[in-house]
Amino acid sequence: EKVLRELIEPYELRAAKLREFLEDVKPSLRYDIVPLLDPYGPSVTDPDLQCLVVSEETRRGGEAVNKKRLENGLPELALYEILLMKDPDHRQNEEEKISSSSLRQRLLGTLLRPPRQDPALPSRPYVIGLTGGTGSGKTSIAKLLGRLGAFLIDADKLGHAVYVPGGPAYQQVVAAFGAEILDEDGTINRKVLGAKVFGNQEQLKSLTDIVWPEIARMVKEQIEEADAQG
Repeated sequence: EKVLRELIEPYELRAAKLREFLEDVKPSLRYDIVPLLDPYGPSVTDPDLQCLVVSEETRRGGEAVNKKRLENGLPELALYEILLMKDPDHRQNEEEKISSSSLRQRLLGTLLRPPRQDPALPSRPYVIGLTGGTGSGKTSIAKLLGRLGAFLIDADKLGHAVYVPGGPAYQQVVAAFGAEILDEDGTINRKVLGAKVFGNQEQLKSLTDIVWPEIARMVKEQIEEADAQG
């Protein structure tokens, strides 16, 4: 559940940095670097271990290790607790300690490398699709891109536009789902239509087969308009 776990360095690189650190601190130190494939690693099976270094937040993990060692017939380890350095600049929503999770969170929105030049991609218009669930930040990112000069196409608005009387999908939807989906003024009652299709895969496919191609066509028209505007 790490924030931006794809920005966590791979094991081989982390092990190399740890090896470099240990050699800097004490070249004569004997050590083994072991990849942890389970929550305990060799700490609950190695009879030669005598001590486990923990922090205030991992002390409970150390106690869990000792419980497992006793179950395995091994002596408990001495738990040597170290204090973690505090991050004086940590924000309210961040951990108080110096944390790689906090550093990754701060990288959100940062361009880590220049966009790759792909000869197969047209230079313009360059189309970015924003997707995500409710509250995921689509509107905020769209506004930010708009301030940077992007031409914004709101697929939700186009989705509403296809249903209005005179809209490109209006007649087809009414023909497919009947006049009972219409209000007195002739507009499609989306709640009534929704009740007909949601939970019914066949009906939902009938609707999307009508509506989605029209939305895609309107999106393409707007992309062409954006291109014409430069």
